[in-house]
Amino acid sequence: MSRIVTLTTDFGTADGYVGEMKGVVLARAPDATIVDITHDIPPQDVDYARLTVARFWRRFPPGTVHLVVVDPGVGSPRAALAVASDDRFLVGPDNGVLSAALAHPGAIAIALQVPSDASATFHGRDVFAPAAAALARGEPLGSLGSPADDPTVRRTPEPVRRAGGVVEGEVVAIDRFGNAITNLEGDGATAVVVGHRTIPLRRTYAEVAIGEALAVVGSGGAIEISIRNDSAARALHLSRGDKVTLRVES
Repeated sequence: MSRIVTLTTDFGTADGYVGEMKGVVLARAPDATIVDITHDIPPQDVDYARLTVARFWRRFPPGTVHLVVVDPGVGSPRAALAVASDDRFLVGPDNGVLSAALAHPGAIAIALQVPSDASATFHGRDVFAPAAAALARGEPLGSLGSPADDPTVRRTPEPVRRAGGVVEGEVVAIDRFGNAITNLEGDGATAVVVGHRTIPLRRTYAEVAIGEALAVVGSGGAIEISIRNDSAARALHLSRGDKVTLRVES
């Protein structure tokens, strides 16, 4: 059996950590096809990893194994998980990075056995990569451990609807272009108000001049605040986690 194994980490590529994980997977599942999703998740940023996984995990064929290692709690009592959800598998720490799959109907989560000789600082190599390889070989999920007790599910905050058709949301992520991704949907809106600034909602970036601010409905379905050919986060002083109120005006 040959399965796809994807890798998502915050390791970067300057060191050999990703290579070690790939070596473990291929030594145990030599027919696996490894796909690098990203190794540029901001260090220890569990929520950014959660949102990243939510975008891609169901885009891959059934049987795919997603190996996700953004693990600031490595070596602590946090559980290590293998999850079967919607005919795909995910392996990673029980800190919320696998939330999208865990929240999907019918998901099954297994708490992995941690070998006594596993490094306390590199479960990606010593716990998660071997589990991903086992799933890639076709081993049953239940053989990897025992049912997980209340695995961690993190959710994006829901926007709040106020009187008069006003919806208040927040920035939930900043992408590498400096776009501020919100938890708001279009809903026929024409503008987004950030503080005292009204930003028009457009269909494409090209509908405003270079350097001008706009809001668009991004490919994930959420409203994003942007500046054409520049960083909205820098120019508008937006950041994830700030208590910025966004109102959509219909």
